[in-house]
Amino acid sequence: MNENIERKNPFFQPYDTPHGVAPFDHIRLEDYEEAMLEGIRREDEQIEKIINNPEKPTFDNTIVSVDDEKDGEGYYDLLSRVSTVFFNLLSAETNDEMDALAQKMSPILTKHANDIRLNERLFERIKYVHRHHRKLTPEEKMLLDNCYDGFVRSGALLDAAGKERLRQLTEEASMLGLQFSQNLLKENKAFTLHITDEAQLDGLPDTAREAAAQTAREQNKEGWVITLDSPSYSPFMTYSTQRELRRQLYMAKNTECTHDNAENNVEICKRLINLRRELAQLLGHKTYADYVLKHRMAGHVRDVYKLLNNLIEAYKPTALKEVKEIEKMARKMEGRHFKLEPWDFGFYAHKLKLARYQIDAEMLRPYFELSKVIEGVFGLANSLYGISFKENKDIPVYHPDVKAYEVFDRDGSYLAVFYADFHPRQGKQGGAWMTEYQGQWIDRKGVNNRPHVSVVMNLTKPTAEKPALLTLGEVETFLHEFGHSLHGMFANTRFESLSGTNVWWDFVELPSQLMENFAIEKKFLRTFAFHYQTGEPLPDELIARIVRSRNFNVAYACMRQVSFGLLDMAYYTRKEAFDEDIITFEKKAWEKAMVTEQLPDTCMTVQFSHIMAGGYAAGYYSYKWAEVLDADAFSLFKKHGTISPQVAQRFRDCVLSKGGTENPMVLYKRFRGGEPTIDALLKRNGIRRDHHKK
Repeated sequence: MNENIERKNPFFQPYDTPHGVAPFDHIRLEDYEEAMLEGIRREDEQIEKIINNPEKPTFDNTIVSVDDEKDGEGYYDLLSRVSTVFFNLLSAETNDEMDALAQKMSPILTKHANDIRLNERLFERIKYVHRHHRKLTPEEKMLLDNCYDGFVRSGALLDAAGKERLRQLTEEASMLGLQFSQNLLKENKAFTLHITDEAQLDGLPDTAREAAAQTAREQNKEGWVITLDSPSYSPFMTYSTQRELRRQLYMAKNTECTHDNAENNVEICKRLINLRRELAQLLGHKTYADYVLKHRMAGHVRDVYKLLNNLIEAYKPTALKEVKEIEKMARKMEGRHFKLEPWDFGFYAHKLKLARYQIDAEMLRPYFELSKVIEGVFGLANSLYGISFKENKDIPVYHPDVKAYEVFDRDGSYLAVFYADFHPRQGKQGGAWMTEYQGQWIDRKGVNNRPHVSVVMNLTKPTAEKPALLTLGEVETFLHEFGHSLHGMFANTRFESLSGTNVWWDFVELPSQLMENFAIEKKFLRTFAFHYQTGEPLPDELIARIVRSRNFNVAYACMRQVSFGLLDMAYYTRKEAFDEDIITFEKKAWEKAMVTEQLPDTCMTVQFSHIMAGGYAAGYYSYKWAEVLDADAFSLFKKHGTISPQVAQRFRDCVLSKGGTENPMVLYKRFRGGEPTIDALLKRNGIRRDHHKK
């Protein structure tokens, strides 16, 4: 009883933790709402102070105050502090109570954000500074432009009726995005394939069998359970000889959120597409894509289509050949009348890869034990950038799976806190992402506040029999998210809103995709890839096979990404209201990039989190855009011996530490010495030769 009387909401105190990290072990569900409401009140108070300031508006008394509401006591960062923890955990460790609270608070938070962005007196001050300001540094100028544009893009120039409509659109879109994600998580976790006959595990490697047995035990079931989480789903689709079970699993995965139940996302998607179109048109743009691309490297819809069409032209002929070879393999094994279905593709592609290169993801698993992979990735960062990682068990974490590290720079000074959350579980969204609990900024006293960065993944879990043994693909996923985290950890800018990954979205994937390139480099593999039982290093012959098989189905994979980009653009280049059948529309939208037959009932749109709820609407092309950049950038590393501290330092100085303080192309050219071309990508993918044979 006493403890409850004395207990204070941890969000209201200075965090008494190492490096001031979030005190996860002290936060309770009821703390969030109280802290959010108080945070809103304090922020409103701060805005009042700014607009009632009798002095003439200046960059310092207006723009800096709007952007950076922290004072020395950490008073005004309350809302950011609590909502960051809450929404990060909503993706990584949610439950029904958290979901319900998100539904309750989301419209309140959206209304508050709108109240600030649509505050006419505040905008008048910002507009004044935008026109009359002292000489600014490039970073200050970027902050001012972002601040002004942010208000304009949020409706500051609209009349009263327009502002009211904008409020309605953003509040509804925020709720629907949340509903979309919650539905998808529920559908994903609701399906299980429960196997009690061991014969139905035929073809599955031991790791997949053990994982399925472990999942069954966790669910208090006999036998084996396969789920739609990637570490369970992918091996089953690749190795299982049970065609009917593969079909069931494939259809479950590819019809998520299409069923006649509360989790159906069809109408939500239609509504989101229309809300975004109306929002863009209200703000004077023809389409939502036009609105989005104004702040992207691509710049225009035509430039996105130019990239996607160039990729189709370069890769589609090879992709069609790849599919034909897999069909040939299937008929060779099953008879000449065999019809390859989508649930067969992974299975026979694997057989062809094995026949052609004598390599298979399972052969590599014993060499990719998670704790060694962590050492390898940290070691790579040390070789490139001189940074080091030290686990600190005094740093609180939000789940026992999460590890927390202190990161130190080359000179031994403290650089960042790094959280790593590796495995799937009930309350966690699928996929992998990087986020922050605190961004980097330099305060008014000149103190460089260092970031608290987190990567969240869904990698293979350890079992009772074996430690977590990863596939090469999972190692690449780790490297990808780790690349994002380096962007966060090396941040070194004055303003938090410009630091780290706060860059244009078709630039943000460059640091992550660049790191993936190291996955097949012998120098890197030699540092950590040892057999978990014998300690033997990954044999040279196996590394050579990895490299040789690197471009297996690369064109097919490219067309898949391009098809997602086309689908995204088809929805968000709409000028008229959207009321078509989603499934039919989807099939037509990406037809140009399709190289396999489409099934009538499957649907990607209703589970396409990136473009519906994840901020990539009209931006999915970014992955391919950044791939052109990363291939071009990595060619410079290759030229200097691959693991090159000199090139890495240049990348850190020119790109990673700069965040969004300058135009990304300016940063890239400073690093690379010129604009990127598609040549390095075609060369890396082995497409260049075919491309020039014509």
